[in-house]
Amino acid sequence: MPQNHPNSFQSAATLTSGASTVHYFSLPALESQGVSLARLPFSLRVLLENLLRCEDGRTVTADDIRFLAAWDPKAEPSREIAYMPARVLMQDFTGVPAIVDLAAMRDAMKALGGDPEKINPLQPAELVIDHSVQVDEFGTLHAYDLNAALEFQRNRERYAFLKWGQTAFNNFSAVPPGMGICHQVNLEYLARVVFTTSPDAGGKVFAYPDTLVGTDSHTTMVNGLGVLGWGVGGIEAEAAMLGQPVSMLLPQVVGFRLTGKLKEGTTATDLVLTVTEALRKHGVVGKFVEFYGPGISELPLADRATIANMAPEYGATCGIFPVDAETLRYLRLTGRTEEHIALVEAYCRAQGLFHTPDAPEAEYSATLSLDLSTVEPSVAGPKRPQDRVLLSGAAASFQQQLPALLGPAGNKSAARQMLRWEGEGGTASLRGDVTSGKGAASPAPEGGDSVAVETLPVEALKVAPTSIAERFGVNPDPYLDHGSIVIAAITSCTNTSNPYVMMAAGLLAKKAVEKGLRTPPWVKSSLAPGSRVVTDYYVKAGLMKYLDELRFQVVGYGCTTCIGNSGPLPTDVSKAIEDHGLVAVSVLSGNRNFEGRISPEVRANYLMSPPLVVAYALAGHIGHNFDTDPLGRDKDGSPVFLKDIWPTQAEVAETVASSIDSAMFRHQYSTVSDGDQNWQNLKFPSGETYGWEPDSTYIRKAPYFDGMAAKPAPVQDIHAARILAVLGDSVTTDHISPAGSIKLNGPAGKYLTEHGVKPADFNSYGSRRGNHEVMVRGTFANVRLRNKLAPGTEGGVTRLFPDDVPMSIYDASVEYAKRTIPLAILAGKEYGSGSSRDWAAKGPRLLGIRFVIAESYERIHRSNLVGMGILPLQFEPGESAESLGLSGQELYSVGAEPGELAAMLDGKFPNGKNITVTAESDTGHTIVFPVTVRIDTPQEILYYQHGGILQYVLRQLAGTESRA
Repeated sequence: MPQNHPNSFQSAATLTSGASTVHYFSLPALESQGVSLARLPFSLRVLLENLLRCEDGRTVTADDIRFLAAWDPKAEPSREIAYMPARVLMQDFTGVPAIVDLAAMRDAMKALGGDPEKINPLQPAELVIDHSVQVDEFGTLHAYDLNAALEFQRNRERYAFLKWGQTAFNNFSAVPPGMGICHQVNLEYLARVVFTTSPDAGGKVFAYPDTLVGTDSHTTMVNGLGVLGWGVGGIEAEAAMLGQPVSMLLPQVVGFRLTGKLKEGTTATDLVLTVTEALRKHGVVGKFVEFYGPGISELPLADRATIANMAPEYGATCGIFPVDAETLRYLRLTGRTEEHIALVEAYCRAQGLFHTPDAPEAEYSATLSLDLSTVEPSVAGPKRPQDRVLLSGAAASFQQQLPALLGPAGNKSAARQMLRWEGEGGTASLRGDVTSGKGAASPAPEGGDSVAVETLPVEALKVAPTSIAERFGVNPDPYLDHGSIVIAAITSCTNTSNPYVMMAAGLLAKKAVEKGLRTPPWVKSSLAPGSRVVTDYYVKAGLMKYLDELRFQVVGYGCTTCIGNSGPLPTDVSKAIEDHGLVAVSVLSGNRNFEGRISPEVRANYLMSPPLVVAYALAGHIGHNFDTDPLGRDKDGSPVFLKDIWPTQAEVAETVASSIDSAMFRHQYSTVSDGDQNWQNLKFPSGETYGWEPDSTYIRKAPYFDGMAAKPAPVQDIHAARILAVLGDSVTTDHISPAGSIKLNGPAGKYLTEHGVKPADFNSYGSRRGNHEVMVRGTFANVRLRNKLAPGTEGGVTRLFPDDVPMSIYDASVEYAKRTIPLAILAGKEYGSGSSRDWAAKGPRLLGIRFVIAESYERIHRSNLVGMGILPLQFEPGESAESLGLSGQELYSVGAEPGELAAMLDGKFPNGKNITVTAESDTGHTIVFPVTVRIDTPQEILYYQHGGILQYVLRQLAGTESRA
């Protein structure tokens, strides 16, 4: 039993599995006190065990346990609980700044007279380097090698820092680059389902559910395995690593009942897009979603993981499936030991956590249902994952959306006439090995030129974006128009973890090649598997060569296109888009398609299954009607339709069964921590504190603790703040946080140039998250951001007031700082939706933003704002900046009387969580309106009072945390 555990419910028990005996805290022991476990959703049973095990009389009390056990499904969340995850999962984009913060905390601890070694993960922290590979090279057999070499060259400094972290911090490990995507590695290897401790001083081993928080919103993918976890900001994850509980309101749980079976022609991706649309319409932000019903037994684990992965897209905290026989089958397939699988089954059965078909259905706050047989082939786009469109209606939908997709310059290409590029039998196709330059040109259309195959030379690891004309002797300009597909990517954790949709893509490619179809040369096609096992089973199934022939070569084992690492487009494709103002299109098997995310040159982005990515790559245009338009002609000149090459469910299932086995997983993961020769030979510093390099443009000491006092100052009122940006609805963390490529003429590009970095070496914002100087300059710099203070523009532009001078958002923040003017943001609904980017809160903090007023917030971003000491305020229902007549040019003050904000946070103000905001124009006109302070838990109040979560944790560890 853990030290000082009161064991109020006499729930300490033992369990024997095989030759092992483990100790645990029994949930059924609560039934003797009137608790009905069967009525609780499985996800809440996991939380109940967490409280039962972590009871200490202070952070978790017996009353907390009783409250959760008596959960009222219909009650609005009102009571806070302390959740202690078993581990923390990170990827490198979010993980590097987290480790930078921990390193800076060690320096700050030293300055406060404390022991730097106290800054150390107390829970296992596992980082997978998967976000840094970019698709520079594509469509050739050397694409992977070149992209991997470029990745290492660009990120050597970051990787050396992570290797230092592995030696400096206990309980921290990193999976080297090139091994796979964070969430797929988690699903296939890291996830335990049941966690066991090392023997304590008395030799006891404790077992409990594997739970986690992750610094990526798609941490929820592991919910498909029955593991409870979700994405949090990097700052909240750091606190969890340092032993702080995750403070959360006991959520409502929405049950999603599944019945029936997917019909022929549909995939798990179609299912998840349908589920996402339904749950977004229902509204599940801040809630758990739990899947149940007879239909779950029809879903293989990979399909469940695909649905769970998209929880951030449907807005839920998690989207969980229970542990059952399919869970055990998947653990066996992926190479887990028989001993551990036996423990998982024994423990989950003993705890009432193992689902069987005859299990009674739990009670839920609300329920939805879906008959799987009603799911239709679908895509989602062009801007949001919840905007599902039937495949049959995609072409019409694009035409309807087109006017809104045009840039500020309008339609430059109204008179353009696109030429049609078809497959073999009427148009030239590409043959041969494009890496050797020895391919033969195929017959050309009547009166046309033959298509030459040209090798892209492998030179000094500096790849300029080559042109299509250089590669293939084809000028793409006449063929490109609105709706032309210029990126087709099988990418992301969502689908590359699912062998059924991946095999479907491979089989479709095989049939297409056998029919003589080819992809148009300007389609930047790529394959980025989530784990190396994917390549193994493609090779064993004999499908890799067909994907290669369609130029879907492996470009890397990482997130690539889905996170904006799509790399540059060929120069002549870029020129055609720019010259004609084209709305170009990307198609990808990812989970995010927000504006400006995939490529700054691509305005319309559609999510879809891997086989549909291949199909659209063959079509070359989003306006293709698969029912009536052929994809090309076969060798006999007959038209080839999608139905002619679409694999059946039986074909897919047979290929999966014959081509995937547990030996593949055991082989690949036996060396997952070793890395390649570059990783093994990488030199790195040593010592308990990091030796910061003053000239580094990648890793710089985080500034959040500079000048930090041992005790926090009282909360100050906020007066006469200026608005930095007035934003609309659905502003995502991609709009706020620096992401994608760094523009030469932007503030971040100018900073790097001033520090001697050549534009070719800028790398991405994600790779430079360890340098706050770069990141603050890229905050609110997304090329698709529309700031109402600067109408008619896109990008990080604002106006400085009262001067009324246009300038970049960063430059304006610097000028306001010189004038000691606090800053704020006005926003609409769903502010901060999307990825759990901590820099979407860190960047605004460094810009000088003190508060945000929005109509509503996405869960993670609101929490991150509080964690960085930024006050999230919410308009009253039905009110907005527009309805109140706010222009954003006013001066804003929070609180109608002195000390109101501090008093409210201390619970001494009669209006509860409501506070008054006053907006005064330069002419003296005043608008007064109430807002709700969205600091939702007592623990968050402490974080805000300390100036942020990291400051609170540091003072606590140093023993100076009492408020002044």
